[in-house]
Amino acid sequence: MDKPLLAKKPKPATKPEPEKKPAPEPVKLATGVQNLAVTEDEDGMRLDRWFKRRFPTLALSHLAKICRKGEVRLDGKRVETSSRIATGQTLRVPPLSVDAPKSPAVIRPAQSQADQRAIKDMILLDDRDLMVLNKPFGLAVQGGSGTKIHLDGMLASLANERGDRPVLVHRLDRDTSGVILIAKTRKMAADLGEIFRSRAAKKIYWALVEGVPRPAQGRISLYLAKGEAMGDNRAPKGRHGMEERRDIEKMRVAKHGDEDAQHSLTYYAIVDKLAPRCAWLSMKPLTGRTHQLRAHAESIGCPIVGDPKYGHSDEDRRRRADPNRNVPDGVDQKLHLLARRLVLPHPRGGVLDVTAPLPPHMKRSWEMFGFDAGQYDPILDAPEE
Repeated sequence: MDKPLLAKKPKPATKPEPEKKPAPEPVKLATGVQNLAVTEDEDGMRLDRWFKRRFPTLALSHLAKICRKGEVRLDGKRVETSSRIATGQTLRVPPLSVDAPKSPAVIRPAQSQADQRAIKDMILLDDRDLMVLNKPFGLAVQGGSGTKIHLDGMLASLANERGDRPVLVHRLDRDTSGVILIAKTRKMAADLGEIFRSRAAKKIYWALVEGVPRPAQGRISLYLAKGEAMGDNRAPKGRHGMEERRDIEKMRVAKHGDEDAQHSLTYYAIVDKLAPRCAWLSMKPLTGRTHQLRAHAESIGCPIVGDPKYGHSDEDRRRRADPNRNVPDGVDQKLHLLARRLVLPHPRGGVLDVTAPLPPHMKRSWEMFGFDAGQYDPILDAPEE
């Protein structure tokens, strides 16, 4: 008997590949007009910080735009991103288009520990309420486009189990070295911020400038406003031995009444000099405008040595009538500006008085010229207003 033929097993049908869908666009969360009260914990905060806290994914560029257009109001009045807010005030927030929040960034333990060690190495004073750090040359204070490493980000490594972390009280330019104040709570930051706004804090800076100013002691009183954008995002190599980010436009001398013009006041005194080439200035700013000391030094014809924005270019030096004024060879072309000393009343009583040492590049210059960092500083005799 013939065996029946075995039917061949059909091949399993191949599953069609799933259709590839385009990556979803970020979810947009539309909000209506909101009137939000400033809480006690937010007292003294800058407006941009407040928005960053309440709307973490709102682009700062968009915030600046709606502030310029007058869509953000503080107790009914126009406001700037740098304005300070106070408990009980009401902020009008216009309809926003905000990206859905991303997963929170996780600080790797190694990174966190490295930041902690770096901050520890900067400490000049540390108590239960605040820290005073000696910020090194080249460290940005806050983040920005292309800035991944900055002091504000490093402070996140000191957050406690509730997520509370130290807060910047003021700021320095990236290439300015020296004293910077950090509050350990938002309440302390608000108290210290009020001291700064009342001008009860005395700040002394040291600078090495090109040429020798006349008179030897003086007062610089100018209106400053933001100038033209610097154009390319990076300066040429060679001025600092590195590429310099141009994240803030150059300030310009303005007239009273000009748009965005703000009054600025600085007292200065020559501590020592190598005439006619350079001088060691002690400077006491009574206002805190962007790039104030750098713009003021340029305005009296003696820009700070190593300044890539306000300093003399090589071509300027070649055109100058007195070539002997050129800074001697061998001076490091880094910004020679130090936040030397900070004196202010401590919110819990007493006086906070902290001094920062010369950074390495300025110390080499002082040794080259025979300047004595321990000699009397005549700026101490300058008026307080």
